[in-house]
Amino acid sequence: MFTLHCTKKLLDRIDPQVAAPAHSTSRLGAWYATAMFWKPQMALLVNERTLLPVLCPLAPAVTLVQRFPQALSVMLQALDLPPEFIRAEIEEMREVVYAKTVNRSVVGIMNEFSFLAEGYRSLEGKMDPLEISLKLANTPCGPLYKGPVFPEKAVRELVTGGVFH
Repeated sequence: MFTLHCTKKLLDRIDPQVAAPAHSTSRLGAWYATAMFWKPQMALLVNERTLLPVLCPLAPAVTLVQRFPQALSVMLQALDLPPEFIRAEIEEMREVVYAKTVNRSVVGIMNEFSFLAEGYRSLEGKMDPLEISLKLANTPCGPLYKGPVFPEKAVRELVTGGVFH
């Protein structure tokens, strides 16, 4: 089970039952998501623990949560993470709790990723969502008082070391 913290613009699109955030049983933990009104529309999902970004087609919005595990699996495979970790993570994502956003730092990172993704798309033409996700995963980010965090490195550290902030 995992918690998906959605921005208001995404909640308005999917209209789920919103509950209090629950403790996620997956190693990656909770995710944050927003809608990006491109053509075609995309959803940007950012992991709360590692700041790993995943772009996924938004339409149809009501099935986003069913399609997200597959998009995450493709991203984790592209990062060459162990298949056992990927399988276990996807297995834990069968159940979701929808919640409002609460972590302003993650929302800020998500906004910055949205801005950067739009820039990559504009500069390099039409790009595959996975390509953009991989570029964003190599972006230094994080609260200033903690120092820079590279999402790709953070997820690798979580997988190999077991703990990341």
